[in-house]
Amino acid sequence: MGDRALSRRGFLAASAAAGLGMTALSGCGGDSDGGSSDGTTTVEWWNISTTEPAKTVWAGLAKKFEAQNPKVKIKIVQLENDAYKSKMTALTASGKLPDIFHTWGGGVLKQQVDAGLVEDLTDRTKPWADALLPVAKKPYILDDKTYAIPFDIGMVGFWYNKALFEQAGISTPPTTWNGFLDAVRKLKAKGITPLALGGKEKWPGMYYWAYLSMRTAGIDALQKASDDKDFTAPGFVQAGQHLKDLVQLQPFQKGFLGAAYSTPTGEAATVGNGKAAMELMGQWAPSVQADQGKGLGKNLGFFPFPAVEGGRGAITEVFGGGGGHALRKGAPQAAVDFLKFFASESTDTELVRKTGTIPVVPGAESALSDPNIKAVQAQLKAATGFQLFLDQAYAPAVGQEVNDSVAALIAGSKSPEQVAQSITKTAKEEQ
Repeated sequence: MGDRALSRRGFLAASAAAGLGMTALSGCGGDSDGGSSDGTTTVEWWNISTTEPAKTVWAGLAKKFEAQNPKVKIKIVQLENDAYKSKMTALTASGKLPDIFHTWGGGVLKQQVDAGLVEDLTDRTKPWADALLPVAKKPYILDDKTYAIPFDIGMVGFWYNKALFEQAGISTPPTTWNGFLDAVRKLKAKGITPLALGGKEKWPGMYYWAYLSMRTAGIDALQKASDDKDFTAPGFVQAGQHLKDLVQLQPFQKGFLGAAYSTPTGEAATVGNGKAAMELMGQWAPSVQADQGKGLGKNLGFFPFPAVEGGRGAITEVFGGGGGHALRKGAPQAAVDFLKFFASESTDTELVRKTGTIPVVPGAESALSDPNIKAVQAQLKAATGFQLFLDQAYAPAVGQEVNDSVAALIAGSKSPEQVAQSITKTAKEEQ
């Protein structure tokens, strides 16, 4: 992955597959310093905060920064998750990134760094970034250098409707996979849809295979498989079989294969409106459920992904990530100043109070009030292992193949063995 030409070819191939022309890239990033004749610097900021309350809160923070820095204008571009990923792939291929852009870190950020497109923030942010939560910074540190600043950290787990569990006679959340499957059967027996899934976008389904792989093969096996470019070990095939067992119970809402995540008829809304008992999602789930649906209020609960009987993983090993901001190579000083502003205790406290963000600034922890977000934070603090989202931890082509292959398994067009083989084939082609 250190070969710049190889990295750029990978991104070019991906952008061509996405059908994105260079016209979509105009006016973004590049070598411009964003200056104007009156001395005003315009900083372009791309993020994925398209749902409320984050969308409004973030826009307000940009205005607040502008008020404190009269010679700076923040131009916000907000895109839904999948649209953002597609456009950023094409932008990277073109060699022109926004001044400030959302990143999950891992393999995707590494390819952008290897292509020479990302600013090294190590020295420019050290005086204040050292105080941030270490686990939150980890995905953005490559070869001991810092390439992004976190604003969030969290994990994926099951968000569930306590009232629907009670209706189905489930007194406590399951802690084992067999217990989870039994809970699914009990919900179905009462005419309750057990799970909501945004199958159209593929990444929500990947969470199941990733967690099952962690529980069966063990968390270290995921890194070894990436290093060896071989995902055919028995634990990965078993993970696929466990997921197939779940799919065969027909646990998802009607039309799930065509459903998005954050739309009025999507996964989050289905749970938020009480139409399904559970979803496997990250720490942002409650706010999106309330934005796209009614929200569950006190009926919403959280539990970690169950342990798999006989597996090598532990229930205390968690899967997830957070969000960070990276800068394009050569971004103006005003962009660095904005990152410092965004990572301040006052800003983080506002994010915690208004959007449910899990704090990355230790001083903002006192602002936590939501019991479910506190539960997520407690799981994170007690975690014995942490795995970044697979479609971000791995090279982009490999991560996409994980998403595609798992989606095919859920749709019934690939076997557990074929999933492992397809991911391995793509990993080997990335050499």
